[in-house]
Amino acid sequence: MFYNIINSERQARDSATVTSPRTNEVLWEVTVANETDLNDAVEAARVSFKSWKLLSVEERQGYLLKLADELERRRDEIHVPLAAETGKSKLLANIEIDDTLAFIRFNASQSFPDKVEYENDKLKIVSIHHPIGVVGAICPWNFPLVLAAGKIAAALVMGNCIIVKPSPFTPCATLKFAELASSVLPRGVFQALNGDNDIGRLITIHPGIDKISFTGSTETGKKVAESAAKTLKRVTLELGGNDASVVCPDVDVKTVAAKVAAGSFFHSGQMCVATKRVYVHEAIFQEFRDAFVEAVKNITIDLSGDHSPLFSPIQNELQYKLVKDLIADCKENNYTLLRGGNSDDKYPGLFIAPVVVDQPPPDSLVVQIEQFGPIIPLMKWSTEDEVISRVNGTDTGLGACVWANDIGTAKRITRKLQVGTVWINSAEVPSPHGYLSGWKQSGIGGEWGNQGLLSYSQTQTVQLYK
Repeated sequence: MFYNIINSERQARDSATVTSPRTNEVLWEVTVANETDLNDAVEAARVSFKSWKLLSVEERQGYLLKLADELERRRDEIHVPLAAETGKSKLLANIEIDDTLAFIRFNASQSFPDKVEYENDKLKIVSIHHPIGVVGAICPWNFPLVLAAGKIAAALVMGNCIIVKPSPFTPCATLKFAELASSVLPRGVFQALNGDNDIGRLITIHPGIDKISFTGSTETGKKVAESAAKTLKRVTLELGGNDASVVCPDVDVKTVAAKVAAGSFFHSGQMCVATKRVYVHEAIFQEFRDAFVEAVKNITIDLSGDHSPLFSPIQNELQYKLVKDLIADCKENNYTLLRGGNSDDKYPGLFIAPVVVDQPPPDSLVVQIEQFGPIIPLMKWSTEDEVISRVNGTDTGLGACVWANDIGTAKRITRKLQVGTVWINSAEVPSPHGYLSGWKQSGIGGEWGNQGLLSYSQTQTVQLYK
């Protein structure tokens, strides 16, 4: 049984079950929060905020370091539910815990001290960064622990209190983390409530919550923004993307093809910044295509999760159906499937073998929508202006990759892409040191890095006349 954590105590009312995407079998019961639980959590957070915000930043950093140490010491208690509920292998779950530790420790090294913006013999202007208050964090199911931790650590180091709502598909590791944190942090500073979309809605409209940080789909993000507007909450939205990899003609084809394939199918493509479209220069397209398919052939489906593949089942039935529908659409339109898509590929749970689509048209569904699953279209390009136009021709702009031996070429293309983050000669590897923001309909504001702390603070400008 996994419990809501309110004011550092376990709370249990109604319950639901969490199932394994590897087997579709029931894993555990988990408490489901209601409006009373939310009100209790907000009240506890507001009480705790009065003292938490008064601590020095060094004291808050110290608490975060203790939290990281406690997680590292008790990581087995987190690893089991994290691997089971997400369907990740033991290796992938360990990677996520390591990343979680990195995010907490990075934020424990960060601060935003008062800054003198301007000074002359008559006037001194200083920026002071105050905490906002109580943060409501609504988190997704694909990387439930690390994406929550990024919000938790940044909010806390800036002097806020935080209430986290994990996805009802993957609540267990986050609830366990909150329980673990209660042995380290002051009461009410970090709380966690499992619940469905209605609890999420109540969080966004609650008058005692001052800011919403949401990671999830663009469609849901628009609803969050609409609800939060009723009380003019500050909002940070990290939403969907349809990220592209641009492969230039001067690359080492076999090496890059293998790296692009690994990035595209990492956790079966269930990563917001994962490559979802691959554009390869026409001069190397055939060679790249062959090497890419060969690399995909080496991706293994480990039903047990005991070994070390980076491939996973789809986490939930809704996403599984979306990917299956995309495969069906490709077949109905007679697109060439270079790999996968066979109706007789039957695995337990929600596994779908990797699918590679050869040159579907630009207006096809598999190119136009974020598949968030193991189906990748390969397309060719001839001129830089053409490929840049195609990459930018969506209403999202989260991330992209550019692969080129000539770094000048890579930088030139990068500056023309309408996305928040570009990886040059690497698959998408998010880092706590780098600011993450979505352009266009991929989000509002941003998080991570030192700059991301600003989203958890409100700036006061002091103009001192001497």
